[in-house]
Amino acid sequence: MNNRIKQAISDSVEVKNAILSSDKLLQTIQLVADEMTHCFKHDGKVLFCGNGGSAADAQHLAAEFSGRFYYDRPPLYSEALHVNSSFVTAVGNDYSYDAVYARMINAMGRKGDILVAISTSGNSGNILRAIEAAKQKGMIVVGMTGRTGGLMGDKCTYLLNMPSTDTPRVQESHIMVGHILCELVEAAVFPK
Repeated sequence: MNNRIKQAISDSVEVKNAILSSDKLLQTIQLVADEMTHCFKHDGKVLFCGNGGSAADAQHLAAEFSGRFYYDRPPLYSEALHVNSSFVTAVGNDYSYDAVYARMINAMGRKGDILVAISTSGNSGNILRAIEAAKQKGMIVVGMTGRTGGLMGDKCTYLLNMPSTDTPRVQESHIMVGHILCELVEAAVFPK
């Protein structure tokens, strides 16, 4: 058997065990779920942004809220800010790539809405600008990062910093935590 396969799986499990052992991180996940529940129950929206694999995670998680997760129920207003390619390329061209998400937040964001900003490094310029715009709008900011939190660390209302510096392991943990949030929020907003 290929040892590299076993090592990758073992490393992934190790990060998830570190999450499981962190009372602070588990409490923060619950607090974020509570904030999202409150937001959706009060006609708010949850917006996601990220780059590359984090953009894919943003789109994935937004779809879980706006579509469905475990069961049929009304949609929840959630969107990944990068999905309008004409907007992204126009703003990137006319202003700068760093302005793309901030500009969309200025158009869509409202006080009490939530921005989930995803960056494994925590240092992406366009994500940092998005966080600034969200805070100016009175939005709650949830950062999903790697171990250090990077420059995002002290700028977020809630920081979900995965206990790793290995990008694939961080991203795997982001989607796991994102799925947990979807499950908790769906059950709280639409109890069976």
